[in-house]
Amino acid sequence: MNALSLEQVFKQYGDKTAVNGISFDVAPGEIYGLLGANGAGKTTTMRMVLGLIYPDSGRILYNGKAYSKEQLHGLGYLPEERGLYPKVKVSDQILYLAQLRGMSRKDADQNLKRWLDRFGVPEYYNKRVEELSKGNQQKIQFIAAVIHSPRIVIMDEAFSGLDPVNVELLKSTVKELRDAGSSILFSTHRMEHVEELCRNITILHKSNPVLQGNLKAIKQQFPRERIILGTDGEVNGLETLGGVLSVNRHEYGYELMIADEAAGRPILEKAMTQTEVRRFEIMEPTLNEIFIKTVGEKHE
Repeated sequence: MNALSLEQVFKQYGDKTAVNGISFDVAPGEIYGLLGANGAGKTTTMRMVLGLIYPDSGRILYNGKAYSKEQLHGLGYLPEERGLYPKVKVSDQILYLAQLRGMSRKDADQNLKRWLDRFGVPEYYNKRVEELSKGNQQKIQFIAAVIHSPRIVIMDEAFSGLDPVNVELLKSTVKELRDAGSSILFSTHRMEHVEELCRNITILHKSNPVLQGNLKAIKQQFPRERIILGTDGEVNGLETLGGVLSVNRHEYGYELMIADEAAGRPILEKAMTQTEVRRFEIMEPTLNEIFIKTVGEKHE
């Protein structure tokens, strides 16, 4: 049974359609990517999953059941915007929020101390939120989202405001949640994070789901149009070869855009006659390239 299922969910505001018939399933222990430009319908979808607003039609099921107070206790939400009270102590806020989710104060306190230790910041227990950096505030907000061990977590720009070290820390923590069986609905503008974390995705454009499914299968639908050529020396005449659209010189060698994969062999052969080839790879399309091809040209 899927942890979360959306079945033909619609949401309208007056004459504006915010979400137009979205359907997808999130399995237990899966991170599902929900992508789209600003105004595409991502936030509305997440708010419907959280029960903050209700669909005009369609169904949202949590482990096969409709939304209820019981299901609410099994949800966690990490919003993009900072939602903590700046002048209140970390412990007071987190323990209060955990009790709202049905936890005892004792259990919540144990969980909070465990999470602070996990992030290497036990000293934040008695600090006010305003005393912390933006990145550390995001860590505390993350703890607030998962303190009650939710089985379904909605994350909107989870790594916003974090430096690279803390991004890696939070990514590893998200993977731990996944491996422990939590299901995560993950929305971000950082396509490389989606490629690393998500097995399945939905791309929304102007309220409509325009591309859905397994990320690996989606990539196979798009042509490989870029070659990375790592060389010790220069290679002359690459731009004259058939199927080569552009050639860019880099420190490592060359990046070439090609019309089709058949251009690859002549490129390699020419390079090998002139210098040592350290790397030759016909690259699969990145999710960023797929996203631009899918919605970029249509985006206003």
